[in-house]
Amino acid sequence: MRNLFSITLVALLISSCTNRSTETSNTVLSPSAFAEKIKAIPSPTIIDVRTPAEFAKGHVKNALNYDWNGIEFDAQIVNLDKSKPVFIYCLSGGRSSAAADKMRTVGFKEVYEMQGGLMKWRAANLPETKGAEAPPDGLSKQQFDALLETNKLVLIDFYAHWCAPCKKMKPYIDEISKEMADKVVVISINTDENQALCKELNIDAIPVLQIYKAKSLVWSNTGFIEKEVVVKQLQ
Repeated sequence: MRNLFSITLVALLISSCTNRSTETSNTVLSPSAFAEKIKAIPSPTIIDVRTPAEFAKGHVKNALNYDWNGIEFDAQIVNLDKSKPVFIYCLSGGRSSAAADKMRTVGFKEVYEMQGGLMKWRAANLPETKGAEAPPDGLSKQQFDALLETNKLVLIDFYAHWCAPCKKMKPYIDEISKEMADKVVVISINTDENQALCKELNIDAIPVLQIYKAKSLVWSNTGFIEKEVVVKQLQ
């Protein structure tokens, strides 16, 4: 009897994990699939969970701006129909994933997330709308190339203020800038403020560290990395 109970429990756990995996694969969509799903649904609800400043610089057409880190997010989603599909995205996927989990927890039946966020959307050359008061789009490629005009190694740090791994890496990036100033130039580039440049350089995730030598890219890393590994690459 005990063995039968154990077998039944294991079967239930396997079934639960399988269902969860299937649900995730069905609701986390690539940008192209996300765009096609939007087209297939009449009057879709699309939510951009970035800050208003990010939203003004470019967003998916007809998206609503409900800042995940703002104080009004919970009140804003209360007004939505929980029985209808909702499409949600941010810049790289972290904030939208957390927001989507919250929405499912409070009863939303069908929440679709854009995998990789707006950075992957832009990399796929999908259309976006900009606010009328959108500020200039940062460095040009020509200006970026000018920054590489040095005999030193150049460490480029692509970051965003809201990015948790970026925040964790910033102290040691600053340390490298001071400790290795005799042979390394450190340049930090805010991806939110340099969208066109990031697209041209194929930066579609953050954080990204790159090392240039004599204007040529010699090393690149995407995601969190420890200081020791970066320093080794600079020696």
